[in-house]
Amino acid sequence: MSSMEVYLFRHGKTICNEKRLYCGKTDISLSDRGIEELNYLKSRINYPKCDKYFTSGAARANETFNIIYKDEAYEELSGFFEYDFGDFEMKSYEDLKEDKLYINWIMDEIGEVRCPNGESKNQYKNRIKEEFISFIKYIKKNEYKSVLLISHGGTIGSILECFYDDSKNFYSWQPKCGEGYKLKIEFQEQNFTIKEVLKIKS
Repeated sequence: MSSMEVYLFRHGKTICNEKRLYCGKTDISLSDRGIEELNYLKSRINYPKCDKYFTSGAARANETFNIIYKDEAYEELSGFFEYDFGDFEMKSYEDLKEDKLYINWIMDEIGEVRCPNGESKNQYKNRIKEEFISFIKYIKKNEYKSVLLISHGGTIGSILECFYDDSKNFYSWQPKCGEGYKLKIEFQEQNFTIKEVLKIKS
């Protein structure tokens, strides 16, 4: 049996985090506050040195990586991009609360209702699930012992809900901006298991 360490960190704050707007596919940059907070977190969190680094390819993820790791190289994996909220992008609950399509989406308990021109909850989780399986296979093939991914709250939450503990929904698993988790992954032949999850926070 072999094992590896996988670190999952959420990008720094954007104006959408501050204003509580739905922001998934919209490729926005970090806010001034987000940059300031990340520079503060660098003095509080011992961000790990790893064999390989990855981001979702979003500007906010890439900018977060460059603040924390400066000149280190990283690879972009677009399959880890945040939820596609479609027509709900860049809008708030207050903007949408009387929209019947929005109400249908937030009330959907089985995950089949799509955001108009976007994803359903199940489509999103399946995308993240498939990407994470491919990610782990790639890491194992290249014999990396430690890797780090900077992505999104929904992405991290979905990974932990799908592969570790589905008694908590993905909202419960989402870390604060700039924070994340250390995962210990063990292999049994062609399968893998997340054996341990440790929260990394300031």
